[in-house]
Amino acid sequence: MRMTTLRTCLALAGVSTILLLAGCGKKGGAVAPVIGAQKQPVEVTEVTRRDLAETLSLVGSLAPNETAQIRAEISGQVRSVLFNEGEQVVKDQVLFQLDDAELRAQLAQAEARFHLATLNLKRSENLTEAQSMSQAEADRMRSEYSSAEAELQLLRVRLAKMEIKAPFAGTVGARTISPGDYVTAAAPITTIDDLSRLKIDFQVPERFASRVNPGSRIEVRAQTPAGETRATGEVYFASSVIDRSTRSSQVKGYLSGETRGLRPGMFANIDIVLQLRKGVLTVPEGAILTLPAGPQVVAVRQQGADYVADFVSVQLGLREKGLVEITPVKGGLDEKQRVVAAGVGALVLFPGAKLDPRPLREEFRVGGD
Repeated sequence: MRMTTLRTCLALAGVSTILLLAGCGKKGGAVAPVIGAQKQPVEVTEVTRRDLAETLSLVGSLAPNETAQIRAEISGQVRSVLFNEGEQVVKDQVLFQLDDAELRAQLAQAEARFHLATLNLKRSENLTEAQSMSQAEADRMRSEYSSAEAELQLLRVRLAKMEIKAPFAGTVGARTISPGDYVTAAAPITTIDDLSRLKIDFQVPERFASRVNPGSRIEVRAQTPAGETRATGEVYFASSVIDRSTRSSQVKGYLSGETRGLRPGMFANIDIVLQLRKGVLTVPEGAILTLPAGPQVVAVRQQGADYVADFVSVQLGLREKGLVEITPVKGGLDEKQRVVAAGVGALVLFPGAKLDPRPLREEFRVGGD
């Protein structure tokens, strides 16, 4: 008997609840008045103006500022090696000396012939003035003088090439020859690298190639024994040709600032700035509510003593490190305006809902907020 009475009471209570909700629904608010009477706790942050950059992440290889393979221009026997492997050298410093004894003898002969040709030319000029020599003979003397002078200059140039010099200041590498070896013009004998600054060489996919130009900023990250090293740089060359095999364009840049630990040939990650937007309105990505009508943010407005939700339609722009650029569709949103910053898709919110705003937790802050 008691069980029957209890069931009857519960059934009546359920019917009463349904009738109450139905009665509220006739006035156009079945749920909103019940929920709206309570304040929804929300975490908020301010809309901020900042610079946003659109970046492209790529990989590349480090290279020296300049690098060259040192070769002899004239074949000959190495008489002496005048540097130590791995040392710093200056421009035009002599690295190798080839045996030049034969060329010096030829140079002495050429100097003697040139001296004789000079004397003959002076005599012919005097005789020509005195009309004691024909013009044809005078022209022959002048030709012999010019030929002897050219031969002398040629031997001096060849003799200078017996000294193999550094084309620029840098660090010399390992040598492949020793004193007494015979070298030819085809054989590399050492290398030299200018490490005064480093270059970065990488490929840009064709769809981004037109947006990378000389002057574009880059940031380089590479792993070294001491940990990750970062450096900044600037593009100085962007190829105008797309490689058919890779569908990408070659780009090179110079690194600036501190490059300690970075060495030519190392693999590096590259972030290149494609676009920089200054002073745009930004919010955390978690503040964006995606609806069929378009993206919106929930602004926190003060209404009397309460705070209420105001849904504002926005257009989205660049995204960077958890932040997104927003542009209000019809205004009503500006810098310092507080918006619901996290979990908007999971909260029970509607226009006019009462809010209990609280600061965004530290672990959810982005962009230095």
